[in-house]
Amino acid sequence: MDFTFVSGDPALDLTGTVLSRRDEPVDLLTAPVDLERWVAACDGLPDRVTADGQTFASALALREALYRLALDRVLERPFDPGSLDTVNGAAAGPPCTIELSDTGLRTSGDLPAALSQLARSGITLLADPHTRLKECGRPDCTRLYLDRSRGARRAWCGMEECGNRVKAAAYRARRRGAADSAES
Repeated sequence: MDFTFVSGDPALDLTGTVLSRRDEPVDLLTAPVDLERWVAACDGLPDRVTADGQTFASALALREALYRLALDRVLERPFDPGSLDTVNGAAAGPPCTIELSDTGLRTSGDLPAALSQLARSGITLLADPHTRLKECGRPDCTRLYLDRSRGARRAWCGMEECGNRVKAAAYRARRRGAADSAES
């Protein structure tokens, strides 16, 4: 299973592990091993963690709380108090350890430390009411992302997955329209 990291922040990428939330949700984290692989693939998190049932449930609760708070920010509504409690509680956990060496930065820690780091990242992102958070413009996609584009004109969570689909559909519609006009 390949994970997509296009949201611009690890906390938002965690929320993006549920696809198509409005229609037919697809959860990419269905077992602790999926979470372990996601954490290992996410930049800035430890590359080896172990998830048991309890930490897996904590990660899913954090994911949903982060999603709710980010959506609250996008929709310009007050934060959900229960979600705030979940994220703030996770952020109070142990920090990851970072080490600098000639080969670069290494992050280590257990899963609670990784969740704490994700919660802190989300808090930092959501603390600024002027953060340019958006929901993907492809109707079937519910991924939230940080828009860092010039003029805040980014329309999709990622060009490779969603942007190309939208552009291809628009092209096909134009071609059909041109063919229908030629037949008339």
